[in-house]
Amino acid sequence: MSVTPLRFTNSSSFKALSFLLLLCLQFTYSQNANDSIFISKVDQILKLKPDNYVALDSVLWSYQKDSLKMFSLKDKSKQENYALGEGYASNALGIINRDISNYETAIDFHKQAESLAKSVDNIELQVISLNMIGVVYRRMDVIKPALDYHTKALNLAESTKDRTKNLKRSIAVSQNSMGNIYLALKQWDLAISQFDKSLAIELEEDNKLGLAINYHNIGYAEEAKGNLEKALTNYRRSLGYNNIIDSDLGRVICDNSIGKVYIKQEKYEEARPLIEEALEKALKIGDKFYIASSYINLGWLEKELGLLNGAKEHLSLGMETATNFNLRSSIVLANQHLSDLYTMQGDHKLAMHHYKLATEMDNTITNERNLQYANDVIIEYQNESKNREIKALADENEIVRSKLEKNKRIFLFAMLGLILIATLIIVFNRNEKLQKEKQILTLEQDMLRNQMNPHFIFNSLNSIKLYIINNEKENAVYYLNKFAKLIRKILVATTEKDISLEEELETMQLYMNIENIRFSNAIDFNVVIDENIQTATIKVPSLILQPFLENALWHGLSSKAEDKRIALHVSKPDQEYISISITDNGIGRQESERINQAKLLKRKSVGIDLTKARLANFSKDYAGDYKLNIEDLFDGNGKACGTKVVVIIPIQQHTLKTA
Repeated sequence: MSVTPLRFTNSSSFKALSFLLLLCLQFTYSQNANDSIFISKVDQILKLKPDNYVALDSVLWSYQKDSLKMFSLKDKSKQENYALGEGYASNALGIINRDISNYETAIDFHKQAESLAKSVDNIELQVISLNMIGVVYRRMDVIKPALDYHTKALNLAESTKDRTKNLKRSIAVSQNSMGNIYLALKQWDLAISQFDKSLAIELEEDNKLGLAINYHNIGYAEEAKGNLEKALTNYRRSLGYNNIIDSDLGRVICDNSIGKVYIKQEKYEEARPLIEEALEKALKIGDKFYIASSYINLGWLEKELGLLNGAKEHLSLGMETATNFNLRSSIVLANQHLSDLYTMQGDHKLAMHHYKLATEMDNTITNERNLQYANDVIIEYQNESKNREIKALADENEIVRSKLEKNKRIFLFAMLGLILIATLIIVFNRNEKLQKEKQILTLEQDMLRNQMNPHFIFNSLNSIKLYIINNEKENAVYYLNKFAKLIRKILVATTEKDISLEEELETMQLYMNIENIRFSNAIDFNVVIDENIQTATIKVPSLILQPFLENALWHGLSSKAEDKRIALHVSKPDQEYISISITDNGIGRQESERINQAKLLKRKSVGIDLTKARLANFSKDYAGDYKLNIEDLFDGNGKACGTKVVVIIPIQQHTLKTA
């Protein structure tokens, strides 16, 4: 078998191939040269074994994204028993794995780095490692351990007297991350306060990456508060810094965020190229967190444009990515948009399914226990900071005491005096707090006693009196008995924080019977209780449903001529909640408000606000939180045909209190 030699048909082909071969040779030479330089640097480092983190970082920072080189550094450092080098490489490998959403692997590497840092007592490496663990947990939306590690890093960094540039940077990272945790808990103003602290350090150090991150996070908080123009301003500042440092990941984040604001402003044509470009870059980078976000944002945009098939496809891709990598915030967003999409398609069963999934996942992130835990940790951190200040003062006084032995007794009495004053202040503040709590409870009781309007009692008695005047004795006795029973129940309810659902429904039935007199018994009030509900064993706040029934009567039905109906439905969507819906076929909230504005004597109700406060207070003893949704109902012609109020009340009490 003969081999035909390669021939060139023309000189241009030969030149092109020669050029390609030259490029390959140059690349291979360049790669080999780069590898040789790295090996030489590592050999020098292992020979000198510097104990200064900054010195190590200044040599190796340009290789941090190269996993092969970092594995090589880790192995060689371990062989030479050089813990600082091994820890540095472990953190770099952790960041590489975090950026491709291998979160468990990333945590393992960072914990290895922390352990190595402890073994050689290197504060800088230890603080950086703790912060990196916190960042990974925060990306996973696992709030408590994220907050614990960032707080630990912050305490350790601030307890160091001589703070290096890296320690200052670590303090800024901790504060930024704590702000991100407040974002997850939807505490926007608290989050901004943390970002401002971090931003001040980054401005002082002129750290452009830190500035990009903080401006973006402030924009996110402003967007959540509804300040869209402020949000855009901060997102664009962040994008500017990301362009300066040439960060593709930063551009992905900013393009997504600016695109989201444009969607909210209904600037869909401006949003689309930004989100599509962000998705393309995210796929190249391989960061699953931002791939999921980009898919979800694109699906959201297509849903708003009415492109429902494309929207469903991209939202499902976002959901799949988020689920595979346990990205809980993204799971919530994907389910919310899918619920809206199926509602638009008329598939209410699937819409409700995704709504429940979103709600359940959101509760695991932003329930009150997490918020309380976050607040407790922040307070603990603040106390630790104060303790460090006191300790620093004590150390200074110890030096003075050693030099000025004659003033020993005076110093001792002064310290005892300070401790006594601090104790008295703590006791005083505690008593003042208890007094305020007592005042709040007393105020709630007073407001609850006044919840039944005196006009209602007066008008009810007038209606019964009219039966007597018309010689309708049976009706008079019948309604007088019901009125007496209702008043008795109201008086009993004012002494109790909660009552059984059975008693609450009975009281509301009495209330509606009495109110119906003034409507000439024209209101059809219907109560439906699902079979799986034991109303006698379920506790609810006393008189919690009365404001909603009152609104249905006086705002919904009072201005309607005929066919007046109110339906109360009690259901149990799961083992942790009951759902109570009150639906009227009245004139709707918009028309009611118009009529009320036209009246000389306007009827103003504060019952709903009080009810929300009472539900929030009631929910503190339960595993979940309450939900309240008021929905305007419309007929097929878009005309208002009533109002539906849904109150979801937790029934599963805490079984284990978290610290």
